[in-house]
Amino acid sequence: MGDADERYAGHSVTGERRIVGAIRSAVQCRRACVGTAAILLMNAVVLRSLEAQPRGVATLGITTRSAPRAGATTAGLEVTEASITDLRNAMASGRTTSVRLVNAYLARIAAYEHAGPQLNALIRVNPNARAEAAQRDAERREGKIRGALHGVPIIIKDNFDTFDMPTSGGSLALANSQPSADAFVVKKLRDAGAIILAKSNLHELAAGITSISSLGGQTRNPYDPTRCPGGSSGGTGAAIAASFAAVGWGSDTCGSIRIPSAFGSLFGLRPTQGLISRTGIIPLSHTQDIGGPLARTVTDLAIALDVSVGYDAADAVTARLQNTVLPRFEAALDRNALRGARIGVFAPYFRDTDTEIADTVRAAVAAMKLLGATIIEVSAPEFDTLIANTSVIPFETKFDLIDYLKRVPNAPVHSMREILDKGLFDRALEVRFRSVDTVQSLDTDRYRTTLRRQTLLRERMERILDSLSLDALAYPTMRQKPTLVGEPQLGGTCNLTAQSGLPSISIPAGFMDEGLPVGIELMGRAMSDVRLVAMAFAFEQSGARRRAPSTTPALVRGVAPAATSTVVRAISEHATATARFTYDAPTSTLRWSVAVTGRAPDDVQAVVLRRSNAAASATVPAQSVRVIARLVGPHMRTASGALVLGGAERRALAAGRVTLALYRRSAVTTTESVVSFSRY
Repeated sequence: MGDADERYAGHSVTGERRIVGAIRSAVQCRRACVGTAAILLMNAVVLRSLEAQPRGVATLGITTRSAPRAGATTAGLEVTEASITDLRNAMASGRTTSVRLVNAYLARIAAYEHAGPQLNALIRVNPNARAEAAQRDAERREGKIRGALHGVPIIIKDNFDTFDMPTSGGSLALANSQPSADAFVVKKLRDAGAIILAKSNLHELAAGITSISSLGGQTRNPYDPTRCPGGSSGGTGAAIAASFAAVGWGSDTCGSIRIPSAFGSLFGLRPTQGLISRTGIIPLSHTQDIGGPLARTVTDLAIALDVSVGYDAADAVTARLQNTVLPRFEAALDRNALRGARIGVFAPYFRDTDTEIADTVRAAVAAMKLLGATIIEVSAPEFDTLIANTSVIPFETKFDLIDYLKRVPNAPVHSMREILDKGLFDRALEVRFRSVDTVQSLDTDRYRTTLRRQTLLRERMERILDSLSLDALAYPTMRQKPTLVGEPQLGGTCNLTAQSGLPSISIPAGFMDEGLPVGIELMGRAMSDVRLVAMAFAFEQSGARRRAPSTTPALVRGVAPAATSTVVRAISEHATATARFTYDAPTSTLRWSVAVTGRAPDDVQAVVLRRSNAAASATVPAQSVRVIARLVGPHMRTASGALVLGGAERRALAAGRVTLALYRRSAVTTTESVVSFSRY
């Protein structure tokens, strides 16, 4: 809590180009290209299916008989970026089975969780996943379909109680904590036929937004493994972005669904408080906690939400759903939902914002206008005062954790104080944990005042929506890019809806130049969740903004694709630079060796790699060029090394915009050759 998939890449390109052209005129910024069918890093990789049902997978310390053999298949269905609908149709037609889907996802986990980009997104794999999948397959053969997720592998954050696996919250103190029953939402998922494939890592006890924990370690962002995935549901976000399962569940106390969605090019809804039960979720703040799904497409999100919502007699906040017709998300999806909508651009959350992020979000808003929405600027000059001192997390964490642990049979610890005394926490959490443990009581004027301020915040935001007849406010989900591992994450906007109880959805808006995803958030009135999801669907259908991470490509015969090699020569009149390159996509590593030969090799001043940009930005002209690595210097005949490519370099390499350049002492001219891979 605390905090469109790849097959659409070529969808409606002509219409999208018209939209992009209009956006460019509107915002005069290269970020308008967010809706184009951008060149994917692995667009030339042969995406092959797994060819035979593997007997087992050994990963995350849980061994289930044997590792997947090369040639594993899902009978023609590629699970990378596959939607829930894809999986359901394939199972219904007999093209695949739930067991084969489990095997295919486990093979991806084996390839990319602790190998390749080493995402470290999961805490534990369900050792019974295959057996449960086999049961679902048997039920299907008998004509019994449990529900919308029958046989579909999913991932849940490891703060959701499961009766058959420990629930740790990422804490070493709770590594063996075994609840007696499923969380309310987990039971609904199982009743709908879902296979819980794994439980994901999170920021310890959901108390942060970089996703580091004493039990799970540091989760990494699949779009750039040197960076964080957001949090606290960062494990779920990274896993779903990397296609470790069809869809995943997280929890949000201040951004923990929306931030990983933004940083993982996913869709994630923080529902209206009371729409989804909190029962059986390790609490951070009972006032602000709520669970929900993260998905690669809006349709998947809607299917997952339809399963998740519902009245729970054990959770009083869901009383608003008692004796009412439940909202139905999938049925309300409408590609024309933005026609006639009124969207307010919320100016306070564009301050102190990375320029690329702000431009990308404004380009997304401009695209919504082209789809029929009316756009209104909303200034809210009093917002900073209004939002101040509205979080109750510091007051509630200590007491909510004690209450939760009282309900766990044979709980290994019973309080935050015990966790601190035993040293069973990651050092990154020490200051926060010690601070919340100093709170003596909830019966204080400060706590009651903070709750009242939350009410004032909610009322004021709804008055803004009502006075301007707005359907939603729009702003960046995060105002700064994903932080480097080990650094603090800045730029949050999560407190507005977390501390007002209003719903909001993070939607993929596009990408920064360096290949990092950007999210746009829409906030609406209480119980406008269905409307928000419908508008997100309309935006998604206008053109694909999501693309899969290059570090987790489709498997080839059940394993990560082998590194690919090429030889490139830059030839001048008296010297030749011959370079051999080998590129490994999962690790983004370009290995190289260069030899300078010819009649006058000493005439060579340098051999370098250069990258050109495809389009102009606010500060960089189109087709500008820069050096990204020096390979050989003066008087060097040979050299070798390795270079980990950033997002901009990966995209340029895929698009043929990386060149090998030879510079001579006797001439100012440069000899260049494109670095190209036949399988890339």
